[in-house]
Amino acid sequence: MSAERPVSPAAEPGQPTARDTGPRVWLLTGFRAGDKAQMVALAEALGWPFEIKRFAYKPYEFVTNILLGLKRAGVDWRRSDEIGPPWPDLVITAGRRNEPVARWIKEQSKGRSVIVHLGRPWSKVADFDLVITTPQYNVPQLANVLQIDLPLHGVTADRMTAAAEYWRNKITSLPRPWIAVMVGGNAPPYVFDARMAHCLGQEAAQLARQQGGSLLVATSPRTKVEASDALEAAIDVPCHFYRWSAQPENNPYLGFLGLADQIVVTGDSMSMVAEACATGKPVYFFDLGYGWTRMRESGPSPVEKNGPIPFRPKRLLHWLLFHGLSHRIRRDMRNMLRPLVATGRAAWLGDNHAPSRPAVSGDLAQAAARVKQVFGQLRRS
Repeated sequence: MSAERPVSPAAEPGQPTARDTGPRVWLLTGFRAGDKAQMVALAEALGWPFEIKRFAYKPYEFVTNILLGLKRAGVDWRRSDEIGPPWPDLVITAGRRNEPVARWIKEQSKGRSVIVHLGRPWSKVADFDLVITTPQYNVPQLANVLQIDLPLHGVTADRMTAAAEYWRNKITSLPRPWIAVMVGGNAPPYVFDARMAHCLGQEAAQLARQQGGSLLVATSPRTKVEASDALEAAIDVPCHFYRWSAQPENNPYLGFLGLADQIVVTGDSMSMVAEACATGKPVYFFDLGYGWTRMRESGPSPVEKNGPIPFRPKRLLHWLLFHGLSHRIRRDMRNMLRPLVATGRAAWLGDNHAPSRPAVSGDLAQAAARVKQVFGQLRRS
């Protein structure tokens, strides 16, 4: 459903439940941390025992899954979890790669397994018992579709508080307010390169300077080295700068969310946007677009203020794909970002408009209730 975000031990959703009562639930996960976080958050909200089934896929899986419709041919079973009977009562899945496996499981269970898909389905919506999606995807509003405002996530007040206590002593010397800057990366048609990163550093530093505060910066797996270099070089205010590494115990992402007085988040990751808004703190979005990809509705984006932007051949490819692909499989993050700004739940960084404190979303409770309703109806039929 969304691009990957930074992950820390405290940010990791809880382990699969150990209870032996309730429906048997499988979560089908792949390589996207954001997808896994959403599935685990939903499973935890349901309160039923669940198992995580991890899958790896072959390089040609797109051909076997989408074009040929072979339900298991794209799976690299040597690097994936084994699956077999007893088949689950409920399957929660997300991402294109896992869809064929979910449908195959339903076949093996003689149709008894209820399939819930999070995000954008690439196959027919009718292939799933329930699709839980967000406005960034153009999913038709059918009887088996639930549209929520923001992606699901496992960020809770308790988890933020625990992570914040761990990191508090490491930043107490920095002046307040503390402004967290959560950094993503490339998400076509958006490119977070050195030029864009430099612009983010300037805009975030200006916000901190105006308030006499400091920045708490956390990059992610998708942040390129050259972008991290340019971002750090552009910051000229007190700052704690974290460069993402594969050691999760060093990741301050959740701690920074808990400690921050305000939050800046790049607009490429809807998972990070949802988690920032879940804190109830003022949130600023950094617009990664320009021209036809501008995220805001009007006015120049930050990078457009810094002079002419060189032509990039890949941008033409992005334009052709965005306008040439079927409406059903496009993604437009502006459909989520703009309403949040229009309703005052967030503001654009650099626009000199202070956001209000966003209301805590009830999306997770709504999604869990709908899953239980659909599950009960289908199992009684």
